[in-house]
Amino acid sequence: MLHVVHHPGYVVQTERTGTFPHDKYALVMRVLGESGVAMTVHAPEVMPREWLEAVHDPAYVDEVISCSVPAAKQRRIGFAIDEQISRRSQLSPGGTWLAAKLALQHGYAANSAGGSHHALANSGAGYCVFNDLALAAKRLIEEGDVSRILILDLDVHQGDGTAALTAGRSDIFTLSIHAEKNFPTRKARSSLDVGLPDATGDADYLEALAGSLPMALDHFMPELILLQAGVDAHADDKLGRLSLTDEGLANRDRFVATEAKRRGIPLASTLGGGYGADREAVALRHARTILTLSATINGRDIN
Repeated sequence: MLHVVHHPGYVVQTERTGTFPHDKYALVMRVLGESGVAMTVHAPEVMPREWLEAVHDPAYVDEVISCSVPAAKQRRIGFAIDEQISRRSQLSPGGTWLAAKLALQHGYAANSAGGSHHALANSGAGYCVFNDLALAAKRLIEEGDVSRILILDLDVHQGDGTAALTAGRSDIFTLSIHAEKNFPTRKARSSLDVGLPDATGDADYLEALAGSLPMALDHFMPELILLQAGVDAHADDKLGRLSLTDEGLANRDRFVATEAKRRGIPLASTLGGGYGADREAVALRHARTILTLSATINGRDIN
C-alpha cells in the first residue's frame, strides 16, 4: 500500500507565467492514480504557527500568514505570496510532518509537495517559502517520535536553507548531493556535501551516492530519513545541470530505498524540484520516484 499525503490546497490555479509549476502537484496525483497502485491518500493540516516560529523568524511567519511579504523577499522567493500560496506554504510542512509519521508506521510515505530546502530563517528563496524539512525534523524530535534524523537532499540544487537551519545540531544530519555550479551561488555547509560537476551522468552519480549515503547511515544511525527527492537532476530539466536519464533517476531511488530497507530505517519523501515546459513529463518523473521508492520498500516491481 502506498501512503501519500496530499491536499487540494497544494494546487494553486494561477494565470501567472514563470518557471515554477504551481499545478504539478495535481498532475503528480493524477499519474499516481492512473498507475493502478493501491494507494491511501492522507490529508494534512497546516503546520501550527508555534512550530513555524520554532524554525523561522516570527516576523517572517507573520508576513507570510498575513500576505504582507515585502516585494524584495517575494522576488527572492520567485512568486507573489497571496492567500492561496500562503495556505499552501503552511500545508506543505504539515504534509511532510504527516508523511514522516506515516513512514514510522508503514516504512515509507510520500508528501506530494514539500522539499522547500532553500527557505531560511527570515526569508524564503528559490521557490521555497517555509522549510518543511527542517520544520518536520525539529517537531518530530522535540515531540519524541525519533531522536536522530538524516535529511537526504538529492535535488540538483544544494539544500542551503536546510543546512543553515539545522547547523550545529547533533541530532540532525544533512547530506546534500547536488550540482556544484548550480544555484545557490553561495553554498551553506551541510553535515556532508557532495558537489558534482556539470553533466554528471548516471554511473558517476550513482557512484557518488554509493560513496556517501551508506557511510552516513552507518555513522549517524538515523531513526528516520527525510528525502528531498527532486527530479531536476534529469538531463531534460530546465534548471538542472546534471545529465541523469529516467533509468538513472530510478537507480538513484532504488539505491536509497534499498539502503533504508536494509537497515530498517523508515523513509519519508518530499517532491522537491522539477522544471520544464512539458509539465506532464516532469510530473511523470516525480510520480515514478514515489512509485519506485514505494515498490522497493514494499518488495514489489514496477514497470
